Amino acid sequence: MYGCGARREQRWVLLAGATIVMAFIAIYQYSWSLFALGLSVDLKWPMTTVQLAFTLYTYVATFVQPLSGYFADKFGPKKLSVLAGLLAATGFLLSSRVTSPLELYIYYTIGSVGVGVLYGVSTAIAVKWFSDRRGMAAGIVTFGFGSGTAIFNPLIQSWIINYGVRCAFLYVGALMLAFILPFALLYRYPEIDNQGDWRAERGDNVNWKWYEMLKTWQWWLIYISFIAMSAIALLFGAQIAPMAEANNMPRDMLSLVLIAYPIANGFSRVLGGWISDYIGRQLTATLFYALSGVSMIALGLTASNPLCFALFVVLAMLFAGSVFAFNPAIVGDFYGSKYLTTNYGITYTAKSWGGLVSGYVTAYLLMLQKSYTSIVMALGAGALAAALLINPFLLKKPGKPTLT
Repeated sequence: MYGCGARREQRWVLLAGATIVMAFIAIYQYSWSLFALGLSVDLKWPMTTVQLAFTLYTYVATFVQPLSGYFADKFGPKKLSVLAGLLAATGFLLSSRVTSPLELYIYYTIGSVGVGVLYGVSTAIAVKWFSDRRGMAAGIVTFGFGSGTAIFNPLIQSWIINYGVRCAFLYVGALMLAFILPFALLYRYPEIDNQGDWRAERGDNVNWKWYEMLKTWQWWLIYISFIAMSAIALLFGAQIAPMAEANNMPRDMLSLVLIAYPIANGFSRVLGGWISDYIGRQLTATLFYALSGVSMIALGLTASNPLCFALFVVLAMLFAGSVFAFNPAIVGDFYGSKYLTTNYGITYTAKSWGGLVSGYVTAYLLMLQKSYTSIVMALGAGALAAALLINPFLLKKPGKPTLT
């Protein structure tokens, strides 16, 4: 039985709602390249100026999660999630009125706060309610974040081309208001019984607090590998449109990639999470990270060929996107579920460093080198290194946890 008379089936309703919410907030990340190109063209801003907004997004949306995770674990997720939904929608609505880069930075940052809170809480809902199938549940909910924009990207691209980037911001903000808030109102965590155990998670007999977790060397390996893989996953969200332009990709090919790579990104999370429940989280992660690295190196060598460009972008995302399913599950496996929203929120800050690389640093290096080749190759090498760090022969579950 679950707390407050909730039926076991209710966790599937919560998982579905969290997945839909994730699909909408993903627009901030995986549709950004469309907005970035639209801002640069419509408002005549340099791409380095525009991409700073994405770097700010990655930092704000990640570093808000430890604090918001603490409040969600302590007071529950519903009110916090409703407020976050309002912030996410407001960020896009205000961005429709930008007249200067500073306004863009402020408005996009406001929305980024909401995105970070909703991402952390939505992921925690999956892992807390599905301790028996953490990989699968985390894969499904992060599938929404990874693949949701496959639905929205063609529509957003059409709005930007036909009505301008400001109208596209406005329309997306209105959709967020209409769809995020109703589902956020459903958010809840499993209840705690008199012994302090999560009723939905009776498999968890140890729970590490955040400061205990940070003292383990295992967490640092998880964190470093997360940086390397998130840089790849974020690269295409930030750079796919200008990257295609730099390689003279036909518009039809770009339109295809804009649909295919978010689907591959999301499917990676479901596939990787599902496999990891059966053969082990770290073994699956090792395989996926290595294949992503090989795909990135192949992309760097063949990007001038339209077919190879599309193929290796999709393959790289098919394997790299899984990092967002593996890591919440690994953190839950290693450090328990009671403080998961806080612990994974801290772990998720690794994404900010990946965002720095994929956003501003990549744009700056592109300005110097006039090519993405060396950047893509370096990220491929980073993925191979991440595969070594996460492998189960090196990364072992902490052996002396603190019971709470």
